Amino acid sequence: MISFTVAIILLVLGYIFYGAFVEKVFGANNDIKTPAITNPDGVDYVPMSWWRIFLIQFLNIAGLGPIFGAIMGIMYGPSAFLWIVFGSIFGGAVHDYISGMLSIRQKGASLPEIIGSQLGVGVKQFVRVFTVVLLILVGAVFVSGPAGILNSIIPNISILWWAVIVFIYYALATLLPIDKLIGRFYPIFGFCLLFMAAGILFAIYYNSAPIPEIWNGIANQEPKHLPIFPMMFISIACGAISGFHATQSPLMARCVKNEKTGRRIFYGAMIAEGIIALIWAAAGSSFYGSIQGLQEYVATLPPTANKAAIVVKAISDNWLGVVGGFIAMLGVVAAPLTSGDTALRSARLTIADFLKFDQKPIKNRLVISLPIFVATFILLQINFDILWRYFAWGNQTLSVFTLWACSVYLRKEKRNYFITLLPAMFMTCVCATYIMYAPEGFSLPYWVSVAIGITLTITFLSVFAFKEKAERLMAEKIRVRSKE
Repeated sequence: MISFTVAIILLVLGYIFYGAFVEKVFGANNDIKTPAITNPDGVDYVPMSWWRIFLIQFLNIAGLGPIFGAIMGIMYGPSAFLWIVFGSIFGGAVHDYISGMLSIRQKGASLPEIIGSQLGVGVKQFVRVFTVVLLILVGAVFVSGPAGILNSIIPNISILWWAVIVFIYYALATLLPIDKLIGRFYPIFGFCLLFMAAGILFAIYYNSAPIPEIWNGIANQEPKHLPIFPMMFISIACGAISGFHATQSPLMARCVKNEKTGRRIFYGAMIAEGIIALIWAAAGSSFYGSIQGLQEYVATLPPTANKAAIVVKAISDNWLGVVGGFIAMLGVVAAPLTSGDTALRSARLTIADFLKFDQKPIKNRLVISLPIFVATFILLQINFDILWRYFAWGNQTLSVFTLWACSVYLRKEKRNYFITLLPAMFMTCVCATYIMYAPEGFSLPYWVSVAIGITLTITFLSVFAFKEKAERLMAEKIRVRSKE
């Protein structure tokens, strides 16, 4: 319990102190007019108050990851708490803030355009395709997840029909102006999500839940003996760092009225998500008496069952009662709903930016959205567990591109680029090692996979250092010529 309490305090302190440091490094400036002020269109560029944008950003990024990922990740042991805390403060929140602020500075540009402006046209073209595929994958995952949870709450309606209902909502949220549906429903979703988090947090303390302490050991406890590195860092994605978040930040960058609110919105939303992940990691590790108890219960479930969803429902019903459990489950549903809808919306905007296709007319939005809906429907035919694994890896891999792009930007601006370079190196090694080692990847021996991950990271760092040296030499030549 002490470790859990300290972890929450550290996240809050991280926002206050390290968040302020990151803001200073970037150089947020209220004198710079934001795209919401210079280019309002009533559809995507809509000026809104910072607290409303924060709520939407928080709901956008708080999908199934900080709940399902945290429950599955805690099976590796208390080391999951360390990853959630330090990953959120030094990785995820920095990643979200810098990418969001870069979008503001680039007139609300989508993520591929931001990355391309720093890493070149070739990388931009690849990231365009990669991002759209990931966003559609997110949409499919976050149709399946809510549909299964809703079916567990109201079993009279089949999973198929729940999927249809969720899909219709996603279609409307993708097409309608952001303040017409998303802006109106999110306060309701936000209440459910916050009630869920507060309710489970209260229950943890009220029941004196036996949460494992860090000082009792952080050895790997994963039942299949999968290595903590890189597997846990992929399992707990959205609760620590997530490339998907940077696809959502441009949505809100188009609504921000002044830059100084960026830390509250982008950095703050990630810290809030880290707290959600901590709560569910603690709940999962203590509800069944121990991490081993959770593992033993999960082992009894059918292979095709959505194990995390079943655990979440059991915890909510038992700790919060019938009514409280119902509201808490609605909060669990709200998390993926409010990520899935904006994932497909982001896919539409990313494609529109690439094609330079005006999105104000509804017919133009339909032209781009219909193929997205068809692709999402096709992916829905794939097993949820398979979808989730590829989503998790793709999600973290996108953060690699974003962090390297942010590092290049800060280097060019002669600012402290180490705040993004260090997490960029770490996530490069994680993602490269994972795809080499994991069953859904190349299934190579562990140490071969780690060696490849380290080699790729060193290669990227060498290119970064070479570019920095070339820029210094060019700047020196310009300085010498100016004196002459």
